[in-house]
Order: sequence, then structure tokens, then C-alpha cells
Amino acid sequence: MSNETRLVQLEELTAHQAKVIDELSDQLAEQWKVVEQTRAKLDRLTERFLTLEESTREAAPVTRPPHY
Repeated sequence: MSNETRLVQLEELTAHQAKVIDELSDQLAEQWKVVEQTRAKLDRLTERFLTLEESTREAAPVTRPPHY
């Protein structure tokens, strides 16, 4: 195998790897957006749950058990 053939093969491999890295980077960026959206939704749901829990706790009447 000549040096020129080896050089061409290495250049092709490098170009392919650069393309794959770019594709993976794009996919990672898209997944990060999804993670951030999910995190924001979880934060909103957590806040809503805590608010509902607080309002339920306050609304519960304090009564004596029937055996008193």
C-alpha cells in the first residue's frame, strides 16, 4: 500500500469521524433541550403539588375521635 493511498484512507476516516462527532454533538444539544424542558416541568409540578398539599393540610378540620 502506497503512502498516498494510506493518506487518502486516513483523510476519509478523519472526515467520517468529524461528521459523526458533529451529528453526536447535535443530538446531545437536542437532548439537553429536552432535559431542560423536563426539569422545568418537574419544578412546576413540584410547586403545584406542594401548594395543593399545603391547602389540603389547612382545610382538614381538627375533631376529636368518637371514643372521647
